Amino acid sequence: MSFLSGLLQTPGFLWRWLRVPFWLGLGFAPGFLPLYVHNLDAQLRSRFDDFSWDLPSRVYARPLELRAGMPMSADTLLLELDAARYEADAAAKVPGTYARNGAKFVIARRAFVDAQGAQKPRRVAVVLTANAVASVGDADTGATLDYARLDPARIATLYGSEQEERRVVKLEQLPPLLVAGLQAVEDREFKHHHGINTFAIARALLANLFAGHAVQGGSTLTQQLVKNLFLDNSRKFTRKFNEAIIALLIEARYDKHRILETYCNEVFLGQQGGQAVHGFAAAAEFYFGRDAKDLKPAEIALLVGMVKGPSLYDPRRNPELALNRRNVVLASFHDTGLIDADTLKSARAEKLGVADTPGLPRNRYPAFLDLVRQQLTNDYPDAQLQRAGLVVYTTLAPSTQAFAEAALTKTLDGLGKKQAETQGAMVVTGARDGEVQALIGARDPADPGFNRALDARRPIGSLVKPFVNLVALAQPDKYSLATLLDDLPVDMAMPNGSRWTPQNDDHESHGQVPMIDVLAHSYNLATVHLGLALGLAKIRGLLESFGLDAEINPNPSLLLGAVDLSPFQVAQMYQYFAADGHALPLRALRGVVDAHGKPLARYGVKSGAGNYIQPARLVTFAMQDVVERGTAHAISDQGLGGLHAAGKTGTSDSQRDAWFAGFTGSHLAVIWVGRDDNKVTGLWSWSGGVATWVALFKKLPSAPLTVPLDGIEMVTVNPQSGERTDEQCTGARQLPFMAGFAPTAADHCVMQEIRSIFSGNQ
Repeated sequence: MSFLSGLLQTPGFLWRWLRVPFWLGLGFAPGFLPLYVHNLDAQLRSRFDDFSWDLPSRVYARPLELRAGMPMSADTLLLELDAARYEADAAAKVPGTYARNGAKFVIARRAFVDAQGAQKPRRVAVVLTANAVASVGDADTGATLDYARLDPARIATLYGSEQEERRVVKLEQLPPLLVAGLQAVEDREFKHHHGINTFAIARALLANLFAGHAVQGGSTLTQQLVKNLFLDNSRKFTRKFNEAIIALLIEARYDKHRILETYCNEVFLGQQGGQAVHGFAAAAEFYFGRDAKDLKPAEIALLVGMVKGPSLYDPRRNPELALNRRNVVLASFHDTGLIDADTLKSARAEKLGVADTPGLPRNRYPAFLDLVRQQLTNDYPDAQLQRAGLVVYTTLAPSTQAFAEAALTKTLDGLGKKQAETQGAMVVTGARDGEVQALIGARDPADPGFNRALDARRPIGSLVKPFVNLVALAQPDKYSLATLLDDLPVDMAMPNGSRWTPQNDDHESHGQVPMIDVLAHSYNLATVHLGLALGLAKIRGLLESFGLDAEINPNPSLLLGAVDLSPFQVAQMYQYFAADGHALPLRALRGVVDAHGKPLARYGVKSGAGNYIQPARLVTFAMQDVVERGTAHAISDQGLGGLHAAGKTGTSDSQRDAWFAGFTGSHLAVIWVGRDDNKVTGLWSWSGGVATWVALFKKLPSAPLTVPLDGIEMVTVNPQSGERTDEQCTGARQLPFMAGFAPTAADHCVMQEIRSIFSGNQ
C-alpha cells in the first residue's frame, strides 16, 4: 500500500476510534449547555441585579471660609490651596485653579457638598493686607461677598478589605466626550453588538498573525466588564468561553446604558501603594484633582488611553508613553468626529497636566485621625465607615496643622542630640468654638504609633493654678486679683507620717503677694495656702466638672498639679477660658454625608451656660500678665506682645514634663514636651512649651485677645495694700474687679509716702 493511499484511509481509521466519543459528546451538549448557562445566568443576576461596590469613606478637612477682617497671610492661603490640590494657573478659569498677583488671589472654586449643603463652582477674588483678609468678592461680577467657602482638602480615606478607591457616578455625570470617546477607542460597535463582536475578533486574529505578536484585541466593553467583575486574567480556554457566555447574558438582560455606566465605575485606572483606583470619577480626582465633569479634552483622552494599560501609560511613571498614547486617542476622537481640528491641535499641544501629588492622601495626620475615629465610633460602626461611601467633614485646618508640625519640629531639633529621645505633643483648637484644628501625637507627626496628644497622661504641674484662682475669684466678696496671699513656707504632716514641704522654683518665699502676681510668677507656696483655705474638695469638684475621666485625689499636692492628664484633656480644660467662661466640648467633626450627598449628621457647638464668666475673665486677665511679665514673658519678648495672649506654664517635679497652654482671640494651643520613659529632661516650660508656642504663632495668623469688660470694673490699686489709689502713685496698677466688689478704701500717695518714711523704705 502506497503512502498516499494509506494517508487517504487515515480519516476512516480515526473515525472508527472517535465516533463513539463524538456522538456521546454531541448528545451530551444539548443537556449540559442549558444547565451550565442557567447556572452562569443565576450567578450573574445575583451579582448584577443588586450590584453595589464597597465604597471607602473619604475624610476631609474643614472648608476654608474667607471673610473680610479675618486673620490671613499669603503663606497661609497658599498652604490651604496646596492642601486642597489647587493648581496655579494665570487664567484661573478651570475649577481647582488659582492665580496670584501680589496680595490679590483669584480662586476658581470647585463644586462640593458638605454638611451645609451643595456649593456651586465660583470664581472668588480675595485681597489680603497686613496679615488679614481685606475683601472678598465675586471675580466675575465684582460684587462684594460677605464670605466665600473653598472646598476642603481630602486628608484621609477609610478603606475596607478591598482597598479600592472609587467614586460611583451616573453616566450623565461624566463628560459626553469621555463616554463617547471610550466607545470610539475601545469598542466602536458597542451600540450594535450583543456582547461579542465576531468581526473585531477576526480582525484582531489576522492583525496579530501578520505581526507575529499581539497588537490588537477583539474584546468588547461588555467582555472587559465581565473580566473585571467575574473572572481572572488567565488565558485558559474555559475563561474565554465563560467570558463570552456571560457577555451574551449581560447584553440579553441589561440595557446598554446600565452596562456602560457599570463599566465606567469599575474600570481599573491606576494604583497608589495598596489602593487600586477604579472608575473615571476616582481617576479624575487621583490624576487631576478635579471632578470628571471639569476635565478638558486632553485630560479625557489621557484617561481613556490608560484603559489599555494603566501601569504602562501611568503619566507619573512613564510620561512619554502616556503622552504618546494620549495623542493617539485624541486622533481617534478627531477621526470619529468627536472633536474638530482646532480642538485636536490645541489639545495635542497641552502638557499632561497631571497634579504632582496623587489624589489619595496617605493619611498623614494619624494623631488627628485617631480622634476622628474616636468621635465617630458612637454613631458609625467600622464596617459602615469602610464600605458605605460616607463623606466625613472634620475640623482640621491644614495650614494650622502644617505650622504646628513645623513649630514642634523646630523646637525639638533645636534642643540638640542630647534630647533626641525627647518627645512632644500638641493640640490646637479654635478659641471660640472648640474645633480641633491641629493635633500632633509624636515628635514625628507622621508616626502612626503611640498618640501622646490623646493617650500620654502626665503630671500637669502649674497648669492647675488658674483653676485654683477661679474657685477663689468666684467668691468676689472674699477674693480679687488684688487680694494679698501669704507666700510663706509650707510644712505639712502627711497620712503616712512623712512631711510635705513644697518649694517655689527660686527656693525663696516672698511674703504677701497680690493674687495676680502669684499666678504671673507661679508661686507654689502662696497657691498652696490659697487652695487649703478654699478647700481641696472644691478644687477637685471643679476639675471633675470638665469630665476628664481622670483620677483626681484631693491631696494637697493636687494644688501644684499632681494629677495626670493628656494634652487633649488639658486643652479641654483651658478651652473654658479661651471661650470666655463657656464649657465647650472639643470636637474633630463637622458633619457626615452619605454616598448620595444626603447629610446624615451635623456636629454643632454646644456650649455650657457660662455661670462663672466674670471670674473666668479675671483669671484670663491674670494669665495675660503671665505672658506680659511673668513666667511666659518670652512670648512678649519675641515680638508677639500684640496678640495680648493669655497662658500658663507648667513643669512637673524634677523637670520631667514641660507644658504651656496659651490662647489668643482665635486660637488655643497646648504643648507638652517630655520623655516616654519619664526620665528628667532638664527643660523648663519656656524652653519646651513656650518656645514651641512662639514658633507656631510667629507663622499662624491669629486675632489678638480682648477680654470683655461686661460685669467688670477697672480700678487703680496699690498692689502692696490691695486698696484703691491714684494713677500717679508709685507702683499703682489698674486691675479688674467684679462689678460691685471693687475696693472702697483709698490709699493715696501721701499715705504711701508717710508709711514709707516710718518703715525706712525711702
